[in-house]
Amino acid sequence: MTETDNAASAASGETAHGHGPLLSALNVVDRALDWLERIVVAGSVLAMALLMSLHVVSNLLSAGLNEIEAYPGLGWLTHVNAVIPSGIPGTYEVTEMLIVVMTFVGVGYAARCARHISMSAIYDQLSGGLRKTLLIVISLGTAALMFYFAFKSSEYVMTLYDRGRTSAALGIPYWTVNLALPIGFSLAGIQYVLTTIRNLVSNDIYRSFTEKETYSDVPLDDSGRPAAGDQSNG
Repeated sequence: MTETDNAASAASGETAHGHGPLLSALNVVDRALDWLERIVVAGSVLAMALLMSLHVVSNLLSAGLNEIEAYPGLGWLTHVNAVIPSGIPGTYEVTEMLIVVMTFVGVGYAARCARHISMSAIYDQLSGGLRKTLLIVISLGTAALMFYFAFKSSEYVMTLYDRGRTSAALGIPYWTVNLALPIGFSLAGIQYVLTTIRNLVSNDIYRSFTEKETYSDVPLDDSGRPAAGDQSNG
């Protein structure tokens, strides 16, 4: 079952509890953000791969022509080599910028898929209402932290804008690239808010708006020890 199917089925399951319209509206928001993040992250990866590939190919081609144009009868290759650039100017500069965009926009995508790093030592020991309460507190706290980071990074972007700093090779304004910071942190904050709302209106526990908690405790026998089928051989 796909991520979209999970969200649709979960939303329909909550309709009986009177939260159908709310979850449906939030699901539309979540899908729109999902589309945006996928386009930005995938586009950045493809653009970086294409740019680096063209840079390497042009370098190798130019070097190869330099070696063989000295042979008798191949002097005309000098004119061809003059047209082919020895690498693409600003490749490494653009690649670094794309990495910044992928990293910070990807924060929201990781939060949506519940694939972010989590310290779950205490969380894994809880169950039921305590577990859900802790998850809501964590989501709210993380959302507040993400929005704070978005605010501080927006101040940094404004500082770059006021100073007019640009990249060395292509002259790209740094503030345009670093817009990925407040945007990415804001997207992550929105995801944690959606996770909080989902857990408040749902009976089940959700690690994100669409990802239901799938953690299950190790089955125990009557003596309180792990069941025979779950014991390790060591």
